[in-house]
Amino acid sequence: MGGGGCMYVSQTKGEQKNPLDRAPISKPPFTISDLKKAIPPHCFQRSLIRSFSYVVSDLTITFLLYYIATTFFHRLPTPFSFIAWPAYWVAQGCVLTGVWVIAHECGHHAFSDYQWVDDTVGFILHSCLLVPYFSWKYSHRRHHSNTGSLDRDEVFVPKPRSKIPWYSKYLNNPPGRTISLFATLTLGWPLYLAFNVSGRPYDRFACHYTPNSPIYNDRERLQICLSDIGIITMSFVLYNFALSKGVVWVICMYGIPLMIVNGFLVLITYLQHTHPSLPHYDNSEWEWLKGALATVDRDYGVLNKVLHNITDTHVVHHLFSTMPHYNAMEATKAVKPLLGEYYQFDGTPFYVAMWREAKECLFVEPDEGETGGVFWYKNKM
Repeated sequence: MGGGGCMYVSQTKGEQKNPLDRAPISKPPFTISDLKKAIPPHCFQRSLIRSFSYVVSDLTITFLLYYIATTFFHRLPTPFSFIAWPAYWVAQGCVLTGVWVIAHECGHHAFSDYQWVDDTVGFILHSCLLVPYFSWKYSHRRHHSNTGSLDRDEVFVPKPRSKIPWYSKYLNNPPGRTISLFATLTLGWPLYLAFNVSGRPYDRFACHYTPNSPIYNDRERLQICLSDIGIITMSFVLYNFALSKGVVWVICMYGIPLMIVNGFLVLITYLQHTHPSLPHYDNSEWEWLKGALATVDRDYGVLNKVLHNITDTHVVHHLFSTMPHYNAMEATKAVKPLLGEYYQFDGTPFYVAMWREAKECLFVEPDEGETGGVFWYKNKM
C-alpha cells in the first residue's frame, strides 16, 4: 500500500495498473522542481487571445442553445417537447459548466498574465452563475494549499468513524445512497457556500457570503463584499426576467441548467478527491506534495473536452494550478513517466464511480494495527 523509493518508475509498456490499488504514501523520490523540468516550458505560458477564444466559444454555444429553445420549442408537438426540454437542460448545463471552469481558471490566475483581467472575467462569469467569485477563489486557494490534510483541507474533508452521524448506517443501502447522492448533487453546492457543509470545521460559523467569516483574513473581506454585490446584481436581473417573462420561463431557461452546473461541480470535485486508492493525512504525515498527489484523474468521455479537461488533468492542476487548461493534457503526458505509481487515474465511467465511491468511501481511519497519520477510506460501519 505504501511506496518505496522505486515506486515512481513507470510500468512496463502494456501493463495496466489496477485503479483501486492504493497510492504510495512514502515521500516521493522527485520534487516539484523535477516535475516542472519534465514539462515543456510553453505549457506554462498563458495566452490572453486563446483563453478568450474559449469564453467566446462557450458563450456562443450557450446563446445558440437559448435561441433554439426560445424560437422553436413552443412549436413542437407535445411528445417532442418532452424530449427537447430535457435535452436543452442537459446540453446547456454541460456548456455552462465549461464556463464555470473558465472562471475557476481565472481564480487561479491561469487565464492571462494580468491579474486584473483574470479577476474581471472570473467575477463576471461566476456572478452570472450565482457564484461568489472572490469568496470561492480564496477558500479554493486554501484547498489547493492543504489538499489531503484532514486538519486543514477546505472541501470534502472525510470524517473519521467516530464522527459519522448516527443515521448513516440507515443510509448504507441502495435506497439510502440514492437519496444521499440526490441531496448532494442538488443541494451540496449551495449548502457548502452558505453553511460550509462538507467543508473544514471552524470554531465558529463559516459562510462564503459573510465578510467576517473565519474562512477569510482581514485583507480579503472587502472583496467578499464585492462578491456579494455580484450575486445580488445577478439575482436582481433574474427577478426582473421573472417579472417580464414569468417564473416558469426563468426556471426552464436558467434555473434547471444552473442546477445541472451545480450538480456537475459537486460530482467532479467529489470524484477527484474521493477514491479507495487515495490516502489522507493528519498533521504528523501531511506534506504539500504528498497531498497534491492525493487526487485522481477521471474519464468523462466526450465531456472531458466540454469541461475543458478539468476532469482528466486534475493531478497536474493540483501540481501547477496557474497552468492554463489547454496545456494541461500535454503536461500530464509529460509528467506521467516521472510520477509512475504516484499518478492516479481511474477510467471507470463517472456514473458507475459515483455509486461505487458512495458505497465504499464512507469514512477514514488508519489500517488495523497502524498508529501513523495515514488514513484510508473504509465502508464497514
